[in-house]
Amino acid sequence: MAKKKLSAKKPKRAELGRIRDRITFIYLEHAKLNRQDSAIQVVDQRGIVNIPSAMLAVLMLGPGVDVTHRAMELMGQSGLGVVWVGEQGVRQYAYGRPLSHSSTLLEAQAALVSNRKKRIAVARAMYRMRFPDEDVSRYSMQELRGKEGARVRRIYQQQSLETGVPWNRREYNPDNFEASSPINKALTAAHQALYGLSHAVICALGASPGLGVVHTGHDLSFVYDFADLYKASVSIPVAFEVTAKSADDPDIASKTRLAMRDKFVETKLLTQMVADLKTLLDVADKVPEATVMQLWDDKLGLQKFGVQYHENEDESV
Repeated sequence: MAKKKLSAKKPKRAELGRIRDRITFIYLEHAKLNRQDSAIQVVDQRGIVNIPSAMLAVLMLGPGVDVTHRAMELMGQSGLGVVWVGEQGVRQYAYGRPLSHSSTLLEAQAALVSNRKKRIAVARAMYRMRFPDEDVSRYSMQELRGKEGARVRRIYQQQSLETGVPWNRREYNPDNFEASSPINKALTAAHQALYGLSHAVICALGASPGLGVVHTGHDLSFVYDFADLYKASVSIPVAFEVTAKSADDPDIASKTRLAMRDKFVETKLLTQMVADLKTLLDVADKVPEATVMQLWDDKLGLQKFGVQYHENEDESV
């Protein structure tokens, strides 16, 4: 009788790399993914590469990717965010389970979004990150949107002047990526990479990508909210820089993604995102490292989970 082949043991959650310490993202297309011990084995026409799954934040899977059950098992065990995307990363179709098993951020997020005053306060905090020298404490949502729109237009014009890349307006057709101008292709690819990383951080920490503060009504509303904090300093400059050097390159989207990955590392954006998310949701020191489950009680507060409670117990309380 053949012996059962033993694979690497399932790692304990404390042994996994924290989201802020991981490599930001890798985009794959037209490849086969399998498991080799604790690594994701990628096989394509160029050869074989093994990727340590526990040190990666998000894996973006494009068209032509075949994934084995064993590979998906490893991704789930190591808390690797998996995002299925369309060609060139233009669309996102699905994502995998988060790294965190705590509901602390999700509960805080739901409480903030459900309260009008708190929601506006978070929106102002987000805009304050964009306008550090301006008092936005009394601005309405309409005024904040107007400020943001004007700021983004200025940034586009400024980047155009600095890089020499002609700029007219933002054009984006999700059904026809190739129809866009080089700068718009680069912007689409750069923003998608930023969305992917934002999504990975939000999900890894256990927050909801759908509970948006500014954006609403979409399952990725909060991803758009969060990514908007970093477009001016990350994705927009990268897109213009790549276009200035590679406007005629038919694979400008790939070059942009590589440049974004380098920018993520250079700016330590992953670490910054984790800190910013916790600060915005006011849970900077409240996220437990271990998995803790409790029972809610309207009078007694949180109670122990895993205890067999009896009827009429502690009636005097």
